[in-house]
Amino acid sequence: MSRKRRFLIPGVDRNLLVKDAAKLLPDPARRRFIAGGASLGALTLLTGCDVTDSFSAEQLLTRISKFNDAVQAALFDPNKLAPTYPESAITRPFPFNAYYALDDAPDIVAADWKLEVRGLVDNTKPWTLDELYQLPQETQITRHICVEGWSAIGSWSGVRLSHFLQLIGADTRAKYVWFNCADYDGYNSPLDMASALHPQTQMTFKFDNAILPRAYGYPMKIRVPTKLGFKNPKYVIAMEVTNDYKGGYWEDQGYNSFSGS
Repeated sequence: MSRKRRFLIPGVDRNLLVKDAAKLLPDPARRRFIAGGASLGALTLLTGCDVTDSFSAEQLLTRISKFNDAVQAALFDPNKLAPTYPESAITRPFPFNAYYALDDAPDIVAADWKLEVRGLVDNTKPWTLDELYQLPQETQITRHICVEGWSAIGSWSGVRLSHFLQLIGADTRAKYVWFNCADYDGYNSPLDMASALHPQTQMTFKFDNAILPRAYGYPMKIRVPTKLGFKNPKYVIAMEVTNDYKGGYWEDQGYNSFSGS
């Protein structure tokens, strides 16, 4: 993925606009749209937005993306588990993936690191790594699915995010848990509360039964096997429980915020 921030389209190219809009539409709306001609006119009827310039084109794609998010959120089953796999299926070596080279990944010293807690919680005290290591941990072997089209299976161990949210007295009626990271450009990403409370959503501290390597997000990443890979932030330094949608590194560039896998 390129480090350069850019929107999905630089201007109004009819073919590109229709193609991108079709990708963003969820089924069965996408099938109806394609069956109906997949034209600029069909988009106008679908969204009520007349695409005549770059600004309105961006508005149109944003509207479709938000519609897609709403549909995915409505269909999300908080009790349905992502598939799990045997140890023999683990991808070794598990790929490093970021918008920068591994040499540019954060090199965090455990003694200097604390997890900052903010927002709609009863206890905002920061947590040291040793304190987090003392919490009950679980292991899952699940598939990481990248928006770029590849996938890999890994073994991840850590604390259920739902358990930690309970410990800090988080208001689980809030809409989001928003994460800040230490990596290049200050990666950040929101997670809808239903996904945050999913039993497989994890504050991960180990990979393949060893301390989480730098390549995979040391000292802590958020593992969300029900989401695409970019919704699994690494090098996390803070989380905030909030009702405000604060955007995210890729979300601000047009990627769907829900992005279920």
